[in-house]
Amino acid sequence: MNPTYGIVAVTLVSLATLGIGAFGLRFSRTTSDFYVASRSVSPVWNSSAIGGEYLSAASFLGVAGLVLAYGADMLWYPIGWTTGYLMLLVFVAAPLRRSGAYTIPDFAQVRLQSVRVRQVASVLVVAIGWLYLMPQFQGAGLTLRTVTGAPTWVGTVLVAVIVVINVVSGGMRSITFVQAFQYWLKLTALLVPVFFLVHAWSVDGRPAPVAPEAWFTPFGGTDGPGLYLTYSVMVATFLGTMGLPHVVVRFYTNPDGHAARRTTLIVLALLGTFYLLPTVYGVLGRVYAGDLLASGRTDTVVLELPSRMLGGGAGEVLAALLTAGAFAAFLSTSSGITMSIAGVIGQGMSRERGPARRISTITALRAAAVGGTLVPLVLALSAERISVANSVTFAFALAASTFCPLLVLGIWWRGLTAAGAVAGMIGGGLCAGVAPVMTIAWGPDGWLGVLMSQPAAWTVPIGFGLMVGVSLLTRGDVPGNVSRTMVRLHTPEHIDVDRSSR
Repeated sequence: MNPTYGIVAVTLVSLATLGIGAFGLRFSRTTSDFYVASRSVSPVWNSSAIGGEYLSAASFLGVAGLVLAYGADMLWYPIGWTTGYLMLLVFVAAPLRRSGAYTIPDFAQVRLQSVRVRQVASVLVVAIGWLYLMPQFQGAGLTLRTVTGAPTWVGTVLVAVIVVINVVSGGMRSITFVQAFQYWLKLTALLVPVFFLVHAWSVDGRPAPVAPEAWFTPFGGTDGPGLYLTYSVMVATFLGTMGLPHVVVRFYTNPDGHAARRTTLIVLALLGTFYLLPTVYGVLGRVYAGDLLASGRTDTVVLELPSRMLGGGAGEVLAALLTAGAFAAFLSTSSGITMSIAGVIGQGMSRERGPARRISTITALRAAAVGGTLVPLVLALSAERISVANSVTFAFALAASTFCPLLVLGIWWRGLTAAGAVAGMIGGGLCAGVAPVMTIAWGPDGWLGVLMSQPAAWTVPIGFGLMVGVSLLTRGDVPGNVSRTMVRLHTPEHIDVDRSSR
């Protein structure tokens, strides 16, 4: 690809992102504006923003790379990431919005009346955010290097700087506008080239993708490890979505619980449409880019196909469009994660500062956005690169093992106690956190390696089990106001909660 096209694409996306973010600054004045966009985002706007935020580097680049490398079994990733929103719709979306919280730690304290639970939840929000941010930064560096030849660190630092500027300037109000724009840019960036690429393949007359038969068959690996890996991916993706802080925080921006449910339904349609496209790129990659398997660059297949299949000016333009979409993926997801980290750290800082809460809270959020981005930035620059989809799955497993039990049990079971919540989050979090460290640093073989590489199938039951078990042992510590809180979570906004709880 001609580096000039890539540079122009990245520049235009960066300028558009900063420009739209600056537009949002005009409407950001209060703490509520910065944290939850004053809870006034409509379902259509919010669903587009969620789509922009949720469809990360793992979706835009990683899914096609996994399909190229491993075949039909990898379709469980996009299926699971989409189905996760169905689980969120059924169990979490409306009650969470009715809680009136700004963040997951806010919800934990409202529900369980415990500062300790809030502190543990805050640490987990930061840990999940960092685990999710690192592959976004690494993917940005990889993309810019692929299309322009620039050093990897340039793309990594560029995304971090743009994201911090947007969050600092207008908070949730700014990034809502940015993410909504970026969803449609990403969809367009994948959709337009597909028509040209599929047409070129049909004219070219090349045979079907060359691959083992199992590559085309779901559950092609019928051995124990193959089935375990598939089911563990399903558990992580189905349940992890409702525990991702940057996903959950967007439902606080809806006006009410009904709007939160409508938002989730629209998101399901947007994600289902989007995920049809990376699969096509993965299949075409088997025909035209099989050499990427040997070089370990499967994550770049989306960016390289236009130049390989079409060549000339048309290939360069389409590759530039895909580059713009990929860079938008890094920016939108990184913005949402940075906002969730900054919200939690900023609230903790403002609580310590005492008076002048409104001014100090906004200032604290801005400082937290800068500080909270430095750790994953340093990790992205210094750590060895791993597959973006695999890295994101670790974050899903951690969220599924900690916040999923907290939200599901906190919303639907009045018997949850603070001690149970802390035990489940720490136990599930430690198990799900140690697994990726062992996988990356040690790389164990055999069944131990299988269990560590996809831990959700055993860490999620540990999280749920500890929360339920310890809560039953400490049932005398159930908050005294639990009945009123449960009524508030499950009663539609137009009904008088005070009268309903009498």
